[in-house]
Amino acid sequence: MPDTASDRRPLELLIAAPRGFCAGVDRAIRIVELAIEKHGAPVYVRHEIVHNKFVVDSLKAKGAVFVEELDEVPDGAPVVFSAHGVPKSVPAAAQDRGLDYLDATCPLVSKVHRQAERLVAAGRHIIFIGHAGHPEVIGTFGQVPQGAMSLVETVHDVASLTVPDAGNLAFLTQTTLSVDDTAAMVAALQAKFPAIQAPRGEDICYATSNRQAAVKAIAAACDAVLVIGAPNSSNSLRLVEVAERQGVQAALIQRAADLEWGFLDGVGTLGITAGASAPELLVRELVDLLATRFDVIEREEETTRETISFKLPRGLDAAEAA
Repeated sequence: MPDTASDRRPLELLIAAPRGFCAGVDRAIRIVELAIEKHGAPVYVRHEIVHNKFVVDSLKAKGAVFVEELDEVPDGAPVVFSAHGVPKSVPAAAQDRGLDYLDATCPLVSKVHRQAERLVAAGRHIIFIGHAGHPEVIGTFGQVPQGAMSLVETVHDVASLTVPDAGNLAFLTQTTLSVDDTAAMVAALQAKFPAIQAPRGEDICYATSNRQAAVKAIAAACDAVLVIGAPNSSNSLRLVEVAERQGVQAALIQRAADLEWGFLDGVGTLGITAGASAPELLVRELVDLLATRFDVIEREEETTRETISFKLPRGLDAAEAA
């Protein structure tokens, strides 16, 4: 017998806000869309524009071609650099080949790049807090000469770190880190190197901080938390960790279809959020799926309202206005 609304058990959904797309992701996706409108398909994109398969597949359907390296881009084809940022050598190589390129690097990542340049120009060695191999880390290291920065991933790395001049240091961070972990790392650096110079402002981006705070705000009222995001998305993975540290079981899923129903056994209140590169329609997709098995009661918990937006690159802003 098919189930009816009357025989489904209730499930309260506590949906975190803010969640999902940030201003940098919105801007990067729009850059690709406008580039396709301006140049026609195909438009090449070096690396995933953002870490989300749904977004990447949607842009492929519109005419974007994703490649890993610039040498995969044919001569004369337009190319877009991802929101995570690229080493200086990449736009330089594009210029050498005469490629028409657009840089979709998030402005908050670009701000870290400029800080790195200024610090190195001032003669300081930079300790960079981040995850090895992440595109943002690779891009930031590529802004300065080799050897000008040292990477630390854990407090243990700080303990074993040796530097040439402890009195002439500065630190910067990846923009998508755990706020709590980074605070512990910074404290360890400042304890070991009292003269180390801090960034002018917080490097962890507003969207990362806001999404982590929103998860903390709902966690105590939840039996479990689902985070919608990609397994290679740093900010999405951090949201899972934040929930787990509040003592709540949490899981990362890319789409509603990835949900393992057993995860909801004994769950009366389910928290839902989405990483900064996951679109809102994936949240709605999950809510709709849950409503096929449960009597869903939906509530949003807003901790702050985001109003930030970023300008498009010159040349595309006119296309957007048209």
